[in-house]
Order: sequence, then C-alpha cells, then structure tokens
Amino acid sequence: MSVQTEWRRLSVALLVWIPLFSASAQTDPVLWQWVNAESLTVAGQGWRDTQLPFDRLPARAEALVRPAVWNLSRNTAGVCIRFLSDATTLKVRWTLLNQNLAMPHMTATGVSGLDLYVNRDGRWHWLGAGRPERFPDNEATLFSGIPAGKRVYVLYLPLYNGLIKLELGVEPGFVLKPAPVCRKPPIVWYGTSITQGGCASRPGMAASNILSRRMDEEFINLGFSGHGLMEPEMAHLLAELNPALYVLANMENLKAEQVFERATAFVGVLRAAHPRTPILLVEPVRFSHAFLQPTVNRDILQKRRELRRAFETLLRNGVGDLHYVYGDALYGEDGEATVDGVHATDLGFMRQADALEPLLRGLLENSR
Repeated sequence: MSVQTEWRRLSVALLVWIPLFSASAQTDPVLWQWVNAESLTVAGQGWRDTQLPFDRLPARAEALVRPAVWNLSRNTAGVCIRFLSDATTLKVRWTLLNQNLAMPHMTATGVSGLDLYVNRDGRWHWLGAGRPERFPDNEATLFSGIPAGKRVYVLYLPLYNGLIKLELGVEPGFVLKPAPVCRKPPIVWYGTSITQGGCASRPGMAASNILSRRMDEEFINLGFSGHGLMEPEMAHLLAELNPALYVLANMENLKAEQVFERATAFVGVLRAAHPRTPILLVEPVRFSHAFLQPTVNRDILQKRRELRRAFETLLRNGVGDLHYVYGDALYGEDGEATVDGVHATDLGFMRQADALEPLLRGLLENSR
C-alpha cells in the first residue's frame, strides 16, 4: 500500500472521529444532585412498616391477606411525595416492580408513570408527567426552564404498578427538601379497581387524588382491583388506622348475596375500634351500558337494595355516624364517564369528586 493511499485513509478516519469528539466535548453533563424520595414527605400511605418503601399494606399483611390482595397492595395508588424546591429543572428516575407498563384500556402513564403538581397561589396546578418507556428503569424531565423560586410540589406515584426506588434530581445549588407533614387525620378509602384509579390517564386524576388537592386532605387509597371484597382480615387492618373518615366503596366487587353480611360485619369491626369515626357507605355506580342490559341492571339494583338494607339494619342496631351515598350521581347519566362501561375516564373521576366533595366536607366538619 502506498504512503499516499494510507494518508487518504487516515484523513477520512480523522474526519469521522473529529466531529464525534467535538460533539462530545461540547456536551457538558450536569452533575445532578439526586435525592431519594424516601427522605422527602411521603403521604397517602397508611403504614410505614412495609416491604418496599411505597407499598400500601404493612409487610406482615403478606401472611394475612390473599395473594391477589397482597400483590395489588404493592401498587402505589394514592401514595405521593410532597416536597419544596426552588429548582428551574427537575428530573426523576424510578425503578418499577412489574413489567406490564400499561393495560389495553389504561395508559402507561396512569399504570406506571408519575404525575407532578405545583401549588400556585394556594391551588394545585398540573405541571408535568413522567412517562414510562421501559422496564424496570426509567428517567424523565418533569419540568425545565421555569423561573427560579421556592414552590411546593406533589408527585403522584403509579396507580397500577409498584416502585422499588424513586429519586428526584436538581442541578447543584438548588434546594430539594421535604414539605411540611399534614397533621390532620387522613381519609381512608377502601374499594375496588375504580377506587384504585382504573382507568385514569395519569395518577393525579384518580378520584382520591383529585379530592386530596381540592380539600387539602390526605387520602389513603386502598382500592384493590377485583379484590375489594370486605374480608375480615382487611377490616382488622383498616381498624389499625386512625382516620378522620372511612369511605367504603366495594359493591362492584361483591355478589349481591354477599353485600348484606359483609357490609354489616365490616362496619362492625371498624365501629368497635373507632366508636366516633364517620363511616360512609357508597352505592355501586351505574354501569354505562346497564340501561340496555337487563341482567347487568338487575345486579346493580340488587346490590343497592342489599347495601341499603345493611345500612338501615346497622342504624337500628345503634351504629351511629353511619352515612350513605347514592350511586347514580357518581358517573352522571350521559354514558360518557367510562372507558369500558365500568371503569372511569378522567371525566368519570372528576364527576365522582364533584359528587362526593360536599358530602365529605360536611362529614369532616361535623366530626372535627
């Protein structure tokens, strides 16, 4: 090979290498300050003695509840991180527990993503979302280029997936610290897939999270998709908590013939542990397709009758501070509130919040 040919090959190699080197040299990676979210204010969690940092039931519950309930308790529905920051850019990285990022009728952001709100003049305003793209590790920029200034944030965790690890990142010199802890007793909401947040487009749109922002209250979301069955072990676990109010919305998961016995027994356990805590029984929603499906409609009506019978029986037996909400207002009458006739869209969750908010406010005012 001639010297001239060798020089030409070397020149081509240099032309290829130099731009790559230059681009690399121009990239000045920020040395991000990463903060473990466990060191910030964790809200919406009833127990702290959990296997993973953001599980919804205590570690010992694995030996108490059915495997399906335990697995669903690893989903982080309703759990959120509250923090203060003056950062102009915020990054997040999270490690998922389960590899199913999405469901056919529910977005990946709702199932496995993160949802950020900022407090703006005393009201919560959406700011950014972390969209999951792979399993198990994800990283996203929640916002960038905003004016510097101290603000309060809340980051909602996935509705139908669990987290092994969660970190927030800011550039050097900016603050990221815990927000003040809510000192008021929480509202405990036990129920079904609808309670858990199926099928909100993003975590902040689950009804309990909407109401938490509107009412400035902490909600503990104990929705268990398909498995909110009012079992005795769950009654005793809920009785360990010390809430301002219990909301029981389980009827969609029960058979009509189970409603009376399970509702009365469940309320009995809670009332024995908490003689003065308000308890709200929630009728099943009217499925959007029920008006043309007589069998579906009859089942809903029968569950409602059995729940009403349980409610009236408990009142006659001296159970006080027991309340009841009708189901028709929870989705509205136009059939537009669900993704599949049963599970709520964001519109459906907004309607639930609209229907429940005045009632919840009234119960809290009377009990505090």
